[in-house]
Amino acid sequence: MPVTLWVRRVGNRGPPLELPRYETEGAAGLDLRADEPFSLAPGERRLVPTGLSVEIPQGYEGSVRPRSGLALRHGVGMVNAPGTVDSDYRGELSVVLVNHGREAVSFGRGERIAQLVIAPVVRADLVLVEALGGTARGSGGFGSTGR
Repeated sequence: MPVTLWVRRVGNRGPPLELPRYETEGAAGLDLRADEPFSLAPGERRLVPTGLSVEIPQGYEGSVRPRSGLALRHGVGMVNAPGTVDSDYRGELSVVLVNHGREAVSFGRGERIAQLVIAPVVRADLVLVEALGGTARGSGGFGSTGR
């Protein structure tokens, strides 16, 4: 069931970009676009503005995720993937991109750089206890279940 996402254009970096949209019927993410041209040298990271701010309904969050095509073709990803946009945030959406590749990569204004997935959030009530319930896995982590 769709939720309403209010979108506002911010910044003044050129003519308005098209609004994010789902590129296919089954797409989970709305494509975010760079609001300015930029380049990334190998190993460089950069905060890239989108020219948009959003109002996400309470009880939901925006998850900013990397684009798999950029990762495969150029080694470009996000440093903090996924990035979380809280429902009470009203600033400009920006994406922290990093070039893990071996060559510099350039992007034009309006190119798709990330995806925004809107999802429900469940808030937890924390209860401090002396011990937690046991499981077969226990406290094993970081590869403890094998390959």
